[in-house]
Amino acid sequence: EVQLVESGGGLVQPGGSLRLSCAASGFTFSSYTMSWIRQAPGKGFEWVSTINSGGGRTTYADSVKGRFTISRDNAKNTLYLQMNTLKFEDTAVYYCAGPSARGQGTQVTVSS
Repeated sequence: EVQLVESGGGLVQPGGSLRLSCAASGFTFSSYTMSWIRQAPGKGFEWVSTINSGGGRTTYADSVKGRFTISRDNAKNTLYLQMNTLKFEDTAVYYCAGPSARGQGTQVTVSS
């Protein structure tokens, strides 16, 4: 059974940083492209970033480019999202997404 468990969310002031983690199990993590998506209050899902299986290729939504960094540790079956220079509009539930599954999400709230 594919399991994805996010952690690292919280309350942060504008301009601050957070690092999200996603622990994966139940599949061969190192073989799959992984992504982060988010859902802001009252809105639909928004794709944030994707990383290929080996970690050498990454893509980002324009809204986070230059501020967020996706990475992975295949030895630890873990996906990361480093978020810097956070803005109010980054407030959302963040999910990691893998093969036909996503986690339960972790709340990120940017507020002064």
